[in-house]
Amino acid sequence: MDGERERNVETVRRYLRTFVTKDLAELAEVVAEDVEIYGSGTAVRGRQFVERAVSSPGLTVLDQEIVELFAAGDRVVVSFAQTYRYDANGATTVQSGCKMYRLAGGRIVQFWGEQDTYGLLRGLGLLPDEPIPF
Repeated sequence: MDGERERNVETVRRYLRTFVTKDLAELAEVVAEDVEIYGSGTAVRGRQFVERAVSSPGLTVLDQEIVELFAAGDRVVVSFAQTYRYDANGATTVQSGCKMYRLAGGRIVQFWGEQDTYGLLRGLGLLPDEPIPF
């Protein structure tokens, strides 16, 4: 792996680790202040959105598994599984997701992705276990 790809992979790994460590100083080192974020039908700009996700009160990331990681040029694509605990009732569940990051100068400047929010909420007991009727 060439130097830039190695650096990009390590940057994304450091970023993902902040969901476990909640280290906002490290987050600031690896995510651009004006990062562009796309997913779940929305587009926002700003590291503050990522900081809120990392600091989610009431949810604790207990474990994180990188299932697959692929790096090419200035992009890194990751599929992952995170184990969450809902602090109010102690329930735990695993949420899967897939993200694509674009990096510049050793920082994440854009990312796109989706994660299984419905499965997360169901697993934590915040939605009924039965299918929702439409």
